[in-house]
Amino acid sequence: MTQPTDIRREGLLSAALDAAARGWHVFPLRPGTKRPALHGEAACPRTGACASRHQKWEQRATTNPDRIRAAWARTAFNVGIATGPSGLLVVDLDVPKLNSSADTPCGVTTFTALCERTGHPVPDTCRTRTASGGQHLYFTAPHGMRLANTAGTIAPLVDTRAWGGYVVAAGSTTPAGTYEAVGGPVAAPVPSWLLSILKPAPKSPQAPSVAVTAQSRRYADTALANETRTVSGAQLGEREAKLFAAARALGRFIAWGDLPRSTVEAALQEAGEAAGLSASQCRSTLRSALNWSIAHNQQRRTAA
Repeated sequence: MTQPTDIRREGLLSAALDAAARGWHVFPLRPGTKRPALHGEAACPRTGACASRHQKWEQRATTNPDRIRAAWARTAFNVGIATGPSGLLVVDLDVPKLNSSADTPCGVTTFTALCERTGHPVPDTCRTRTASGGQHLYFTAPHGMRLANTAGTIAPLVDTRAWGGYVVAAGSTTPAGTYEAVGGPVAAPVPSWLLSILKPAPKSPQAPSVAVTAQSRRYADTALANETRTVSGAQLGEREAKLFAAARALGRFIAWGDLPRSTVEAALQEAGEAAGLSASQCRSTLRSALNWSIAHNQQRRTAA
């Protein structure tokens, strides 16, 4: 007689094989959890895959059907997808924690608003509903570009998983619930506007002279004062747009090293709240606008 645990294990094995068939590298997670089931370096036997040196989960993740069947033959492991080796960038849209402020928007809401601000639709791509009620959006990363994990770089509760990261695959179950595929099977390329925020910044060819730096800082201080004044005096219906534009304008001075990001964020946060925006609206708008501006202004230009 087939046992429920055997049915569960077969289902998870099928999920692992389906992911591998897409070229996604999988590895086992402890049953009912999000933690890797592979041994750590301290307990490494230095045999098999680890004969020459200890192999971590990212290195041992595989698309080999035989290895996958052998691993899931033992028990009902959840399925982890190593995003880096799989050529994936996964956007993790989380939900607020129980102790979060009542006005904190979820990651899906924040990401949707960010897409609207940048003039792009929410990407149509492969997605998974997480056990907590959030979403994972799967994108194919550009060939030859090594993207890293991020936490809050795009916006609050909007993180990414790439090299050095993994996600829990659809079909896996934790005490919070089941990970469920809710989108189409195809992972779209990373949208260009999102890639501009995430791609590694090019190194500046040389540091500016002391004279240029002093002049630029004076200009930056004046710009900060002017933009802050504009935001604090914004009228109903234009407040968020004014804040977004101010952050876009001032982000270049952060990229060039003329102003600390903390100084710009604090000044514009205060101005936005003074104009009537909520604290969470200010934080979300500032983060996305500054990230975009910094990514697009790595090379110093002569101020007009």
